[in-house]
Amino acid sequence: MEQQLKNLPIGIQNFESLRNDGYLYVDKTALIYKLVSTGRYYFLSRPRRFGKSLLISTLEAYFQGKKELFNGLAVEQLETKWEEHPVLHLDLNTEDYKTPTALKDKLNLALANWEELYGSNSNERSLGTRFEGIIRRAYEKTGRRVVILVDEYDKPMLQVIGNEELQNEYRGTLKGFYGALKSMDGCIKFALLTGVTKFGKVSVFSDLNNLSDISMDSRYYNICGIDNEELNGVMRPYVERLAKAKSISIDAAYAEMKRRYDGYHFADNVGGMYNPFSVLNTLDRCEFGSYWFETGTPTYLVELLKTHNYKLEQMANDVSDADALNSIDSTSTNPIPVIFQSGYLTIKGYDERFGVYKLGFPNEEVKEGFMRYLLPSYTSSVEQGKAKFHIMNFVREVENGQVDAFMQRLKSYMADIPYNHSAKIAEVNFQNVLFLLCNLCGLYTKAEYSTADGRIDMLIETADYVYIFEFKYNKSASAALQQIKDNNYAEPFRASGKKIFLIGVNFQNRKPRGIERYVVEEINN
Repeated sequence: MEQQLKNLPIGIQNFESLRNDGYLYVDKTALIYKLVSTGRYYFLSRPRRFGKSLLISTLEAYFQGKKELFNGLAVEQLETKWEEHPVLHLDLNTEDYKTPTALKDKLNLALANWEELYGSNSNERSLGTRFEGIIRRAYEKTGRRVVILVDEYDKPMLQVIGNEELQNEYRGTLKGFYGALKSMDGCIKFALLTGVTKFGKVSVFSDLNNLSDISMDSRYYNICGIDNEELNGVMRPYVERLAKAKSISIDAAYAEMKRRYDGYHFADNVGGMYNPFSVLNTLDRCEFGSYWFETGTPTYLVELLKTHNYKLEQMANDVSDADALNSIDSTSTNPIPVIFQSGYLTIKGYDERFGVYKLGFPNEEVKEGFMRYLLPSYTSSVEQGKAKFHIMNFVREVENGQVDAFMQRLKSYMADIPYNHSAKIAEVNFQNVLFLLCNLCGLYTKAEYSTADGRIDMLIETADYVYIFEFKYNKSASAALQQIKDNNYAEPFRASGKKIFLIGVNFQNRKPRGIERYVVEEINN
C-alpha cells in the first residue's frame, strides 16, 4: 500500500497554519533555538521565496509560547521555559512603495495597531518616538521584554532603487524608525530583520552596531531553504514519488533536482542549499520546471546591469570580497552585490590568499531563466515570452554555418539599441546579446579571447564551426576583418578540423543605428 504523504506547504508562510493543518514541516527549530539562546539582535539576507517569512512566523509562535505547535520538533527537547513575550511583527512585503507617502502610511498603520494593544502618548509624534513608546509600554504592561520581527525590511528601498531622492527619504525614515531598537535595548528580548539585500554605508543599519549579520555565517547557512540531508531524509518519499511519476530511477531524480535547484552557497566551505520554492513545487506536481524564476524577476536588476554597461560574461565568473557582498551602496557602479544577494549569483569558491569569493550561477534554473529574462531587455525585436522561438532559430543557423542568416537576425536584434555613447559601450552591447544567445543555446562563447597575437573580441565555437568576431565603431567592417587576419586570430583553431568564419562588424550611431555592415571570410581546413 502506497504511503500517505503529508501535503507540501506551497505558498504557506504561517507556521501555526502549517502545523495545525498537517502540512510537512522541515524542522529548523534546533537552529532557531540556537539563534535565540546565543544572541539578541540579528539580520538575515536571503533571496526571495527562500523561507524568510516562515522563519519569522515560526519565531513569532515560539515567543508567543505556543508550545503545542512544536510537538515532535527538535526545540521541544531543548526549550524548558516557553515564556510568552509581546511580539511586534512588521511585514513590509505587502505594499507598493512607488509613491512618496507609501512607507510612512505603512509604518503608521502598524504603529496604530500596536497602540491599540499597548496604548499611545500624544506627545509621541514621530514614527521613531511612537515605536519607542510602544516598546516601552508593551514591556511595562506585560512584564516581559519585547520581541521585534521585521520581514522584508528592504522592499521600500529596492522598489525605488533608481530614484535616489525617494530612496534617501526612505533610508532616513527607516533609520529613525529602527533606531528604537538601540534606544530601547533594555526592553527588548530579541529582534530579527530579514530582507533580500543589505544596504551599506549611510544605511538604515549605520546606528545599529548591535545588529549581528548572519547572512554569511556558516553556523546558520541552512536556517532557510532545504539542504542535502533534508532532501535525502524527510523529503525522500516525495522524491521517490517524483521518480515513479517520471519513470526514472531515484538516483536520476536526485541528480536532476541537484542540477536544477541546488547550488546556493551562503558561506565558504558549507553545503549547498536547494531553492525551497522550486523543490516543493517540483515534488508536489511531479514535474520539473522553473518555478522560482517564473514568480518574477525584479526589473531593478536589469536596470542596474544596463545602466552600468556591465559585461554579462563577467557576471558568471566575477570575484568580490565579503564587504562588497554584504552590503549595497545605492551610488555604486557595481551591480554584483545586488545580483548576489537577490539569489542570481552565489559563492563558487574562496581565494584565501586574496580574501575574495568567486561567484557564479547557482544552478540551471537560475542560469537559463536569467538569460532568457535578460534577452528581450538587450534586444529590440525579442518579446518577453517569445525568447525560446528566437533562440531555436538562432542556434540552428549557428550550428549549420548559416552566417548571413544569423547575422541578419543579430542586426534586427540590435537595431534600436542606442550606440551614441562610445565605441566601448557599443561593443559591450553586442557582446552581451551574443553572450545571452549563445549561452541559452548551449554554445561555447567567449568575449575578449586572448591568443598569442592579440585579443579576439568575440569567439563562438560549435562542433563543426568556429566564428571569430572583430568589432569596429563608426569605422569599417573591412578594417575589422583585416585586423583578424593581420593578428592571425584563426591560427589556434586551424588544427581543429572545423570550418572557420572570420567576421568583421562595424557599428554606427547614425540611422539606421546598430550594425551598419559586416563582412565574412571563410577558411576551410
